[in-house]
Amino acid sequence: MPEKITAESFMSNLVETLADSVQKQKSESFEEEISSVGARFNRLFGRQRPVHHVLGGGKSADVLLWRNKKISAGVLAAATAIWAIFEWLGYHFLTFVCFGLVLGMLAQFLWINASGLVNRSPAQVPRLVLPEEIFVNIGSSVGAEVNHVLQLLQDVSCGGTLKQFLVVVASLWAAAIIGSWCNFLTVIYVGFVAAHTLPVLYERYEDQVDDFVYKVLDQFQHHYRKLDAGLLSKIPKGKLRGKKHD
Repeated sequence: MPEKITAESFMSNLVETLADSVQKQKSESFEEEISSVGARFNRLFGRQRPVHHVLGGGKSADVLLWRNKKISAGVLAAATAIWAIFEWLGYHFLTFVCFGLVLGMLAQFLWINASGLVNRSPAQVPRLVLPEEIFVNIGSSVGAEVNHVLQLLQDVSCGGTLKQFLVVVASLWAAAIIGSWCNFLTVIYVGFVAAHTLPVLYERYEDQVDDFVYKVLDQFQHHYRKLDAGLLSKIPKGKLRGKKHD
């Protein structure tokens, strides 16, 4: 009789231990799943890949994220030098191109004639020929981006929501205000500098930036709900898409 009680108690303890172990594993896996989902949700714009992969993962991403500091610093310094030549020194693009061509012709002229002064055979100057593929690729890339932007604007104006329409109009208005403060070259330079500084700073302070941006977006959504409840919801909504004509 005591042996039967001991066996029953042993089996009961074994079953309870197994049940507790399974329950603990389920709880841990559920908590890990929640934490992973929360981590994905808190990433900016729902991003799940590293910043390097988002930027393309190639050499351009390495330059933007300062993987090679010498190359990134050289690119940024060259852009700064070009901007300073046109903005601080007052050179115009046509003047800069003409001076560059004059210097190139002068160097070739001295190269050819200096060989005759030292009794050598005339040197052969290599021909400078730019591949046609460069211009074709640039033209196709620019055309594709322009068509994409035009299609996006048309989709928003013809079939988008009121919120999307207001966001696009506000963005264009802000761009127009910025353009009135400085010329196009300065805007391009500021964008170039931002592209070479903001990604690397975001990669370094990723968690802090994501948390701050989501707090700001929550505030914007809160104020937009108040505006929508008080004013926008009272505006009669018409059909945005055009009617089909027979």
